[in-house]
Amino acid sequence: MSTVAAMPTGSKATASDLEAKNAYFDRLFNDADLKWLGQNTNHVPLHPKVREALHAAVDDEGFHGYAPPAGLEALRQAIVDDLNIPGARAVVTDGAVSALAMAVRAFCGPGRNMVTTDPGWKWPLLFARQAGAEVTEIPIWGAEHAFRLSPERLAAAVDETTSVIYLVDPNNPLGICYTAGEIAAFCAIARKAGAVLIHDSTYRDFAEGHTPATGLYPEGALTVVSFSKWLGLAGLRIGALVAQPELLEQAAAWSQAPLGANVIAQKAALAGLSVKAEWMAAVQALQRENQARIKAAVDKLPGFTLPVYPSHGNFLVVECAEAGIRPEALVAEYGSRGIMIRQGSYHTPRFGDRFIKVSTTVPAAWMEAFCALLPELAERARQRNEVPALF
Repeated sequence: MSTVAAMPTGSKATASDLEAKNAYFDRLFNDADLKWLGQNTNHVPLHPKVREALHAAVDDEGFHGYAPPAGLEALRQAIVDDLNIPGARAVVTDGAVSALAMAVRAFCGPGRNMVTTDPGWKWPLLFARQAGAEVTEIPIWGAEHAFRLSPERLAAAVDETTSVIYLVDPNNPLGICYTAGEIAAFCAIARKAGAVLIHDSTYRDFAEGHTPATGLYPEGALTVVSFSKWLGLAGLRIGALVAQPELLEQAAAWSQAPLGANVIAQKAALAGLSVKAEWMAAVQALQRENQARIKAAVDKLPGFTLPVYPSHGNFLVVECAEAGIRPEALVAEYGSRGIMIRQGSYHTPRFGDRFIKVSTTVPAAWMEAFCALLPELAERARQRNEVPALF
């Protein structure tokens, strides 16, 4: 059964909300010793080719001019080639979030409905509601659902008002990845409903097998990719929206960046794609080892479990509810030791009291510190009543 979520309170946010959130992240960002295990960011030192491209982009001062509005042609083609979707085109954006905002706003509006999963990624839901659409969230948490969306449950949630099906694959925060057969079934449902399918593939590069929906539903599927996670360019803000030309034109009309994306970031992204196979082999080896470290630590603690293991993303969800521990309390305890992890409520109010999320594209020493502290901080969190504001 699907449920329709309540309208957001984001439109009523005050200046104090903005200032408190910004001050929180400013403190984190300016802590040079902080171990970032909470935002799925990649902290592996850059590949030399990418570092060289960044330095060259600064030294030649090409950033005095605007980039082409859809992105550097070489990068646009490299993105499509990397996805292996013949005939598709790409619009380069200021991060995947900008690509998602563009696509959602293009196809959502009053009287329309966007169908997605809970948990999933929160910002496209906000964009849809800002556009006047309703959002239907299908709960997928729980062993009874295998922590994934089934074609049958999606079909039951779609109706004549559905204009967008939004699929996060691999799912953030769960880390499940849909099979080619499941993606084909989702595309068939979208095609029958006359809805577009927005395939948020931010974490595809960590998956063992991933099928872009655009290749199976060319007339109605848009694929979103990011360079934040696999290449470690989160702060440079670079992503892309990929679709067949006619559909891409419809979405691109809603771009809020007509003067193009960051020139320096685009050149780094192009360099990254040129060494992707070599780079990802090393990154995957590290993050899989980090996942194994978390599992070994969690297996020793009563009440702690990993709902999905291994994860197809660069993160793991750790359930702690059965241990009698509030996720926020555990996040606060780790924060006091200079380690950032994320509380589940960031992703889902409905299931957020059950888990924390831990990022795995980090130095081994960071993960070893997290694991070594888990027994002590779990016990401290169990006794903790007050927690600071978290975002």
